[in-house]
Order: sequence, then structure tokens, then C-alpha cells
Amino acid sequence: MPNSMRIYRELLLGLMLFLAINPAKAVYPDKPIKIIIGFPAGGPLDAHIRLFVDKLQTSLGQTVIVDYKAGAGGTVGAQFVMQSPADGYTVLLANTGTMVINPAIYTKSPYDTLKDFQPVARTAQQPLALIVNKDVQANTLKELVAYAKANPGKLNYGSAGNGGISHLVPEMLKSETGIFMVHIPFKGSAPAFTDLIAGHVQFMAESVPQAANYAQQGKVKALAVTSAKRNSALPNTPTVIETGVANLDVVGFYGILAPKGTPPEAINKLSQAFKEALESPDVQKKMIDQGADPAYLNAEQFAKFLANEMPRWAKAVKQAGAKID
Repeated sequence: MPNSMRIYRELLLGLMLFLAINPAKAVYPDKPIKIIIGFPAGGPLDAHIRLFVDKLQTSLGQTVIVDYKAGAGGTVGAQFVMQSPADGYTVLLANTGTMVINPAIYTKSPYDTLKDFQPVARTAQQPLALIVNKDVQANTLKELVAYAKANPGKLNYGSAGNGGISHLVPEMLKSETGIFMVHIPFKGSAPAFTDLIAGHVQFMAESVPQAANYAQQGKVKALAVTSAKRNSALPNTPTVIETGVANLDVVGFYGILAPKGTPPEAINKLSQAFKEALESPDVQKKMIDQGADPAYLNAEQFAKFLANEMPRWAKAVKQAGAKID
């Protein structure tokens, strides 16, 4: 055998042996990615993620599947993702309630947000609007606080249910201002709105899109928004801080999380794909039309954000006395 052929065979055998011992790693992602939502289809989180799907599929080169595991205020979906393989192919789209309120409300929470999940990207923030029935004798938040102090116990506020953000924000306002209002929990925001318009409850803290819609129809009065800046859907409505009655700056958030232990390369690639999608003017416009503000944070920034938010909401839960067994 010629010397060159022998050298070639030895090199080939050596390469085959190397590949057998060190198989080539698949480049992430090499199969479809599933995004879990802990709420039914057709809700705000579903509408939110639909803004991203096409652009994510283009960036990642894989199919993106949205799946629903509804129940217990998002807890069922979160637990499903927590127990999924930490490989970057099953992630969670969650909101404030799922990630920072539920762990404080449930006596025995099935997950610990900071220990059981790896943050990927925050995608948006969404303020609430503080609204009253159109017949309430207050046109500003300052007037409402004055009325509540002069008439303790005469104001009721509705919420979408015990322990949710629409329950806790009014409790924060009560704590900041020293007013007293009676909490009336409903099974969702729709029946709460019905009773607000009818005057059975007088006050609510609700997402800006729905609040703005009813305010524009003259069915309710919007007194303030809970964000640090005014919202484009309610441009003439001041922030709570602007009114001078409370130092209240509260916004809900949407974000993507993966099971703890997911490889950094998968986290970084997913996070970058969401960043690119959020930089699209088309996505930004549609998101703002939905009442949310594009608010990207990368994995490290999102982790710090969650660590700061959890004690804040735990304090609100404790003040409200909200607990679920």
C-alpha cells in the first residue's frame, strides 16, 4: 500500500474514532419549541404571544407551538414547565400573577420562582387604570381619597378574584392613603365590570385597554394610571404619582421562563430572538394597541427584576390578608 494511502486511512480512522468518542452536538434549536400558557386560549397572554410567533420561527428556524395548561391562576402551566426537561424546548409565558403573586398567596406553592425557573426575557409591562362608576362624586383620585375618608365604608371595589393584581393594587392604594374600601371579589373581570357600570361596586383597578374602552364610552371615569408615565390609550389621565396622593408605581409584566438548568446557549438564543422581535415596529405598534408597553429585559436583567418584585408583592399579599390553601 502506498505510504500516502496508509496515512490517509490512519487519518480517516482517527477521525472516525474521535467522532465516536466526541459526537457532534446538535445546534440549538433542532426541533420545535413549545411555549406554555397557564391560561385558556383567547386571553391576554395568548394575544401577546401571537405577536411573536412568526418572527420567532424566522429567527430560530424552527416551528413555535403555543400550548395551554390552564388552571389555578397560571399555576398549572408553571408547574408543567418546571417539571419539563431543561433543554430549551419547553418554556413558559407568564405574568405577574403567576410568577410573583401566586408564590406568596398559596400556602403551599408548588414552585419557587427564583429556584425552579431560569428567566429568559421580559417582553412587556402593562399598567392598570384606577376607575370609578360614572356617578361617583369624584373626578380625580384626590377627590376620591377625600370622599373615602369622609365616608368610610361607603365605597366598594371589585376585582377579578382574590389575590390577583386587581385585588392587590387597591390594597396598596388603601395602605398608601389610609382610606377604607370594601373588597368584592368576582370570578373574572367581566362580571366585576358589569357591577361597576351598574353601580354595585364603585371602584376598580383594571388593565388599561378595557378601562380605556369603557372610559371613552362614558360608562366609567378613569382617575389615574399606575405606571410611572402616562399611557397612550389614556393620554389625559394622570399617573397616581402625578396626583400627589400616593407613591404608587405598579405595572404588571409578561415574560418567558425556562426550567432551571436549561443550557445558557439555549437561554441566550431564545432571549435574543425575543429581543429582535420586540425591535420590530410592527410588533411594537400591535403591542401598544393591546395596551402593553414593549419592555425587553435579557435573562440576567429579568432575573434581577423578579428578585426585586417578589418581596414587594409578598408585602402587598400580607397587607391584603390574601391566602389560598
